[in-house]
Amino acid sequence: MAYVTVSIAGAQNDARFGKVQFPIKSYIEKRGEGFEQESVLKKLFRMDHSNAFGASYRGVTAMDNFKPVGEGGSYPNTGMEEGYPKNFTHMTWKNQFVATMEAVDDNKIGDIKRSATQFMTSYNRTREEFARALYVGGLSGTSVKYEGQTFDCAAADGLALFSKVHTNKVNKKTQANLYADAFTIEALGKAETAMQNLTGDNGELLSVTPDTIWIPNDAALKNEVFAAIGADKDPATANNAFNYQYGRWNVIVDPYLTRMLTKLKVSEKPWFLLDGKFLDDQDGAVFIDRQKLTVKSFVDNNNDNNVWSGRARFTGGFVDWRFALAGGVTGGSNL
Repeated sequence: MAYVTVSIAGAQNDARFGKVQFPIKSYIEKRGEGFEQESVLKKLFRMDHSNAFGASYRGVTAMDNFKPVGEGGSYPNTGMEEGYPKNFTHMTWKNQFVATMEAVDDNKIGDIKRSATQFMTSYNRTREEFARALYVGGLSGTSVKYEGQTFDCAAADGLALFSKVHTNKVNKKTQANLYADAFTIEALGKAETAMQNLTGDNGELLSVTPDTIWIPNDAALKNEVFAAIGADKDPATANNAFNYQYGRWNVIVDPYLTRMLTKLKVSEKPWFLLDGKFLDDQDGAVFIDRQKLTVKSFVDNNNDNNVWSGRARFTGGFVDWRFALAGGVTGGSNL
């Protein structure tokens, strides 16, 4: 599926704009596809598509274990039930830019191209920031305000994505994925262990395996992370003991996360562990495209300007919280 669809049917017959229509159309399409390839959005969310007004996710608890029945024994009945449900409603997003008749008359193609660049950058930046806003909002609440609209950032259990008291639906055990510890190699090991010990809604072991460290673009935090995982020997010990964290992690250093922490006035520098496979398999974080970006070009007869307007529908949020852990947050549990 193409990342962006551009229609110039409303203006292609206007000879005045003929020399800019198709070059700008091609440029917008290439800018969209290029940004999609570079984005880390797909590492933070499972990318999904919807053909309805909204989307609904509803998992099931684990199946009971096999039972020893002996020779000729009967098959046991096994039990499963629905997990917590989560529903999403798609949001419509719009923007536009204008190429004036005077710019075309004066052959200012470069100016028009820059406007197209800014237009596509705006769209892609919006998606990236919105995605980070959901995560950052989930550090302290069940909703977050972005660009004047309020969005749900709770997990399917109704609690903030990151919480000390997530509750299993069946056995009612509480578990945490929100911690106060600053990043150290010791905290990394404890956080990994905590995620590996998480259980499902009826208490079954899930084999969560975090594989990614995600941090804002902060110099001190980068130093801590790469010092912890960047050498095969432990420099803190006299005999240079083997560092089992070496070579085991993907690292995402994210300026968009830094930006969103600032915009939402979060003074702390949290760090995150993610399990990419669990995120995909269990619908951890989902980013849902209902309508890809559609750009149409038309001439406004009131002022002879060439208007390029873009419209898309998408949303995102969280279902199963167990794919992620946040550290360095005041008020969290202690590892």
